[in-house]
Amino acid sequence: MTPEQQEIYEDGRVHFEQGRFDAATQCFREIVRDNPDRFADVYNKLGIIYQRNGLSEKAIACFEKALKVNPAYTEAALNLSIVYNEVGRYEEAHRIFNTAVKTVSKRRLIKDLYIEGKLANEHARLGDQYYQIGRVKEAIAEYKKAVKLRPMFPDIMTQLGIAYRDNGDLEAAIQAFTKALDINPRYLPAFLQLGIIYYMKGFVDMAVGEWNKALAIAPENRDARIYLSFVSNARP
Repeated sequence: MTPEQQEIYEDGRVHFEQGRFDAATQCFREIVRDNPDRFADVYNKLGIIYQRNGLSEKAIACFEKALKVNPAYTEAALNLSIVYNEVGRYEEAHRIFNTAVKTVSKRRLIKDLYIEGKLANEHARLGDQYYQIGRVKEAIAEYKKAVKLRPMFPDIMTQLGIAYRDNGDLEAAIQAFTKALDINPRYLPAFLQLGIIYYMKGFVDMAVGEWNKALAIAPENRDARIYLSFVSNARP
């Protein structure tokens, strides 16, 4: 990169980081115009900008170009898998994502917390898709991969508990919801879900206790009030 190109790149990077995406786009386009087969990072940043602007096909083209320049560019692969997923190209999204996971594992890049978090979120996203189409066992497998990467995400831990519940493993569900509350003692969804499990097991007073804990944190919580009303109406 020439000194002039380096200056343009730095200007683009600053614009990008400060959210001035139109100005960043102009800088990055100038760089790739003169160097079409180099600078995977520039293509990746252009892809991010296009994705933010809803230009999915342009984003895909940029992320694919970034990977052509650098096939081991994990960040671009993750970004590409997300856009593929958004436009309904699910098999390609899954393939690219799994390739990124293997690349990260082989190169021990998992210590990069940002990449690790994105991998966990993508496992969770895939788990959500499996759950939504009723493939609960596959959903559990993906959620477990997610919490293995980032064990301190109470939302993913709670979703794992919900999947356990729907698979009939109530004890595993209780453990997951309890772990979510260990991570974040004020995480309302875990209180609500734990109450549901206790209610399903016939432990009505314990269920009421969990829902009341939720109300103590958020007095206007609609779900907790509805669940408590069910119990109240069921009692003589």
